Amino acid sequence: MKANTATGAGFIARDMTFENWAGPAKHQAVALRVGADHAVVYRCDIMGYQDTLYVHSNRQFFRECNIYGTVDFIFGNAAVVLQNCSIYARKPMASQKEHHHCPEPTVYMLSYMGDHIHPRGWLEWDASFALDTLYYGEYMNSGPGAAVGQRVKWAGYRVITSTVEASKFTVAQFIYGSSWLPSTGVAFLAGLSV
Repeated sequence: MKANTATGAGFIARDMTFENWAGPAKHQAVALRVGADHAVVYRCDIMGYQDTLYVHSNRQFFRECNIYGTVDFIFGNAAVVLQNCSIYARKPMASQKEHHHCPEPTVYMLSYMGDHIHPRGWLEWDASFALDTLYYGEYMNSGPGAAVGQRVKWAGYRVITSTVEASKFTVAQFIYGSSWLPSTGVAFLAGLSV
């Protein structure tokens, strides 16, 4: 086990900083890898460049965290909800392409998106690979980068307009958090509204 890896069920990190100092030229440099079921990361800073946060597996919940990176900086196979978190995109090196390797559903909902978000919103990561089978969604976001009029036209991308569909990605339904988060003492929003 590495020092930056959490695998024990019920793992909770609170008010901590996880930082990988490798810098952008060192390529993949994970700051935090979480593979624990029922993991909670609360009020933490997770800082790095490429592949900063590796949400490896199981069910995870991040609340009020700051996550910094350049390329593919949140990735993995976990069912994870990031709630009230801030994601900061650092400028990558000239030879790096900012993209996202996401075979799993990826949904931004009820989020503020700054003006640094390109109008297309998403970038293919290997020509046309998986564009028909991926699930990228957006639901009721705000801010200058949230306009969906010029978004990509892939079969796998959708603007979610149904609360029924959006609810599938909430704490209650996506990670079944209502059954395990109360015992952690960390505040969470189970559904789409208070």
